[in-house]
Amino acid sequence: MVASSIIHIENLYKKYKDADLFAVNDLSLDIQEGEIYGLLGPNGAGKTSLIAMLCGLLEPTAGNFTILNWNYKQHPTEIKSNIGVVPQEYALYPTLTATENLMYFGSMYGLKGKILREKVALSLEVLGLSAFANKRVETYSGGMKRRVNLIAGVLHQPKLLFLDEPTVGVDVQSKTAIIQFLKELNANGTTIIYTSHHLVEAQELCTQIGIIDRGRLFVEGTPSELIAQIQGAKNLEDVFIAVTGKNLRDVV
Repeated sequence: MVASSIIHIENLYKKYKDADLFAVNDLSLDIQEGEIYGLLGPNGAGKTSLIAMLCGLLEPTAGNFTILNWNYKQHPTEIKSNIGVVPQEYALYPTLTATENLMYFGSMYGLKGKILREKVALSLEVLGLSAFANKRVETYSGGMKRRVNLIAGVLHQPKLLFLDEPTVGVDVQSKTAIIQFLKELNANGTTIIYTSHHLVEAQELCTQIGIIDRGRLFVEGTPSELIAQIQGAKNLEDVFIAVTGKNLRDVV
């Protein structure tokens, strides 16, 4: 195990009941503290299953992992209190305002009083939402909801943040604000695990990339390293196609 690994995974497996194949298949991986790690793969590659296990939502079939040097079996509470999760689907109450949503989620992480109010107000200001703080979330555009969704996952200043498609379906201005927010969050000490199908964005944002398919890790490195490894590759999309193939990956 590398001393500075914030996530250490050893021979991890996940097989669902009645499934013929493993969703995650003998996967080993170290993610270093301070990285923005892009976990990429086609539909059905095992990304969601892997992230769900790391977040404590799924029990592995076999294997082991530690987060922040805590074993997932022995210290689940400590792990959960130090991670943030921002799902692709909005985890917000539509009839509540942004402030009400964030006060509620912040309180779930143990924040309260003046500290919580100040964190909520500052985060809304940074992401350009102060003028809409007391409007119901159901009236927000997709980009506005995406920004509130992001704030809800980081109010407690997690040491490790899991992001699933953080900019899907948003306008260019919202995307720019989100990316800048994530870079600042990372610069202030939060390691980020990022999954997306936006390969141009991943190439620009991520410090390390891992491409998984059929539950296995196939390649890993910086974006420039991976591009250099594939003959004729000009960008991360070329690498992705070379590693995972051109076959369609429709899943139901």
